[in-house]
This record gives sequence, structure tokens and C-alpha cells, in this order.
Amino acid sequence: MAVKAMYPGTFDPITLGHEDLVRRALAVFDRVVVAVAGDSSGKAPMFSQEERVELAEIALKEYDRVDVVAYRGLTIEYARKNDLKVIVRGLRAVSDFEYEFQLANMNRRLTEDVETLFLTPTETYNFISSSLVREVASLGGDISEFLSPEVHDRLMERLDSKG
Repeated sequence: MAVKAMYPGTFDPITLGHEDLVRRALAVFDRVVVAVAGDSSGKAPMFSQEERVELAEIALKEYDRVDVVAYRGLTIEYARKNDLKVIVRGLRAVSDFEYEFQLANMNRRLTEDVETLFLTPTETYNFISSSLVREVASLGGDISEFLSPEVHDRLMERLDSKG
């Protein structure tokens, strides 16, 4: 039986840290659905959901067992309705754990049909977050080592247009 996992997030923008987690998930699962959230509680994304899907597709184009989709609403409901048995979440630091643990427990209360699996990124990427990358880039820092070239170029274009 093929097991599909969901890797949800805002991916604003998708980083090499995200790509690293996708690669790790592919070592465990037959298929990984990278699900780009439309509703982001309190977050104001730099890129629209459609742009974030496009950037994820570009960054992950070499992985033939990855699907990139847009979704809205509860992550757990999307997983359940699409027969995704596992939600993959990344843990970069201990500070991520408390939030992710609460989220996993809430999801379990909502349905027992979907499990949460925590993965840690390679040490090279364990401090990278999309928001930190955006902030460093907006202040003129070099963020090229944290993003695929195409995503880097789009982020820099967006920042230049906001000038």
C-alpha cells in the first residue's frame, strides 16, 4: 500500500530547508503532497497563494513523487479528505516543539485517521525560516544560500518592486 504524506505550510517563500524536509520525507513515504496554505492565521504573506504554489513547483521540480497543491481551511480536514495518512512537520529548534506538539494533539482530537511525524532538517538548514530569510533580504543581506536560484530571484524582484 502506497503511503502519502502531507507537508503543509505557508512556504513564503519555499526555502532550501523546506526542500531538505521534502527530501527526508521522500525517504519514508511513497508520495509527498506539499500543501500550500491559503489561510494563515495572523500571517500576511509576501507572495499570494498562487505564487507560493508556483515557487514550490519550481523549487521541487526534480522530485517526481511530489505534488504541490493549494488548500484552505483546516490542514487535518484536507489530509483526511484526500486520504493523506501522515502530516509531516519540521522541527528546527526546541522552541518549535511546543507549538507543533499542541497542533499535533489538536489534530489527533479532531481525527485519529491521520498521524503527525516530526522531522528535523540537516544542520545546514536548522535555523532557516521563510520569515527570517525575508527579513534579512529586506535589510540587504545575502540570502542566496538559503533559496533555490529561481526563488531567490523572485524574492529579490518582489523586494525591489516594493522599493
